[in-house]
Amino acid sequence: MSKLFLATLVILSCYMQSYAVEFTVTNNAGNTPGGTRFTDETGIPYSQQIMTKSTDFIWRTFQQNDPSNRKDVAKVNLFIDNMDGVAYTSNNEIHVSAKYLGGFSGDVKGEFTGILYHEMTHVWQWNGAGQAPGGLIEGIADYVRLRSGYVPGHWVQAGQGNKWDQGYDVTARFLDYCNGLKNGFVAELNKKMRTGYSDKYFVDLLGKTADQLWTEYKAKYAT
Repeated sequence: MSKLFLATLVILSCYMQSYAVEFTVTNNAGNTPGGTRFTDETGIPYSQQIMTKSTDFIWRTFQQNDPSNRKDVAKVNLFIDNMDGVAYTSNNEIHVSAKYLGGFSGDVKGEFTGILYHEMTHVWQWNGAGQAPGGLIEGIADYVRLRSGYVPGHWVQAGQGNKWDQGYDVTARFLDYCNGLKNGFVAELNKKMRTGYSDKYFVDLLGKTADQLWTEYKAKYAT
């Protein structure tokens, strides 16, 4: 059996696993400026494609090759709503602001794609049974966005921020540093958070507390 054939089987297998999940997209913003811009510059077929692609990417990032290690989600619904803010995820529903898309200056398709990688992570990640710091949960979602390459220009640079669980881009950069110390760290941290959360997880995985790692991280980029 050729290596090319085996590689094709692996790719097909990953595609079929994610495709088993149903992805729906509804544009509730209609003919508003943001709703129209979504239709013209992004659209429903592309959104479904990214929901599928990001799901595969998240499973690989979390090293969840075995379906038993993943959340049991059969359907993910995406809504484009005429609301304030940027986006939020509740259970298996993602809501993205048409107002934000309509007012975004720049590549709205790239920004929308990055938002989906972040929000789709919320669908699939473990949250420590509700015990994990909110900043860590948001940081892991932005870590996935970071690794996907859809990084907006306004993000902080490595070494910036006030504390390790500040959230979003700050925590994402810190987690990227930690993953550099031990490849697969974020995947193992997510796995541990399936049933609960403890700050000791950092010690278990890297031999140091999160605060110690943060101090070293800050020192590395101080110059």
